[in-house]
Amino acid sequence: MIIVLKKDVTQEQVQHIIGKVESVGLTVHVSQGVERTIIGAIGEEEILRSLPLDALPGVEKVMPILKPYKLVSREFKPDNTVIKFANNTEIGNKKIAIVAGPCAVESRDSLLKIARLVKEAGANFLRGGAFKPRTSPYTFQGLGEEGLKYLAQARQETGMMIVTELMDPRDLDLICAYADIIQIGARNMQNFKLLTEVGKQKKPVLLKRGLSSTIKELLMSAEYIMAQGNYNVILCERGIRTFEDFTRNTLDISAVPVIKSLSHLPIVIDPSHAAGKWALVPALSKAAIAAGADGLLIEVHDNPENALSDGAQSLLPEKFKALLQDLAKIAQAVGREI
Repeated sequence: MIIVLKKDVTQEQVQHIIGKVESVGLTVHVSQGVERTIIGAIGEEEILRSLPLDALPGVEKVMPILKPYKLVSREFKPDNTVIKFANNTEIGNKKIAIVAGPCAVESRDSLLKIARLVKEAGANFLRGGAFKPRTSPYTFQGLGEEGLKYLAQARQETGMMIVTELMDPRDLDLICAYADIIQIGARNMQNFKLLTEVGKQKKPVLLKRGLSSTIKELLMSAEYIMAQGNYNVILCERGIRTFEDFTRNTLDISAVPVIKSLSHLPIVIDPSHAAGKWALVPALSKAAIAAGADGLLIEVHDNPENALSDGAQSLLPEKFKALLQDLAKIAQAVGREI
């Protein structure tokens, strides 16, 4: 249930409404919009219908949320969510976020070199996996905490915020000590225990769409995180599994406008994992910006043929730099900027 408050509502009235809702065992979520404050009351429908919410001072109207995802929906928060970071960068605003770096942190020197190059090209976030979920148990699994320390050093040197993946709830405190954005990979999109745990802390969460998941299922997974109180969620379309085998996955570019219509959360595109081939990354990146994506995750490596993970889909730094120059023109055409 959504409780829309009047423009002139007082803080005392807001607290009274919240207290009334919580007194019957319902969960309260508050959304402070540009023009209106909205209170989301989550719980049993019968209890919600029995409350005389319309009669409470400061309430303008009460509306049901018909979709199964409540907090993620446009009904709960009509305005776009903009996630802000300590270095004054944002995701979800006019400026498109560029997240770049290697698939995996391989060594200190390699990471720092790539970080400097992508920063110079125009990236404002550095990605790199310290814990790598791989299809084969015999391939490189990441450097663990050592890799996290290298990422922190790269942040200190370049000023870029760090994005790295969490796979195990037991590593949450460790990841939080180093990362600025916690990535939940495609294979863990419906790991509800993991989603619940990251929802209990406040660092932004980058939630990737599962290999065979619908948009509705992606939004429901985001709901798990937000239900715990963490509203800093970034959705990521990274391609889904179809019968097509020329590309690694099939990029669902329609997910961008669909999610924009259904949810207030920002959405970014990962063209590298969608394509699986570096030569296709520029075209998919351009399509993503034209479609309205709030950011891109692009894998960049200075020596792709010897990369320990996903070298085939990684751009060389010079190609990444040229791509950003092209993307700036498309961004300007759709009222955005790189």
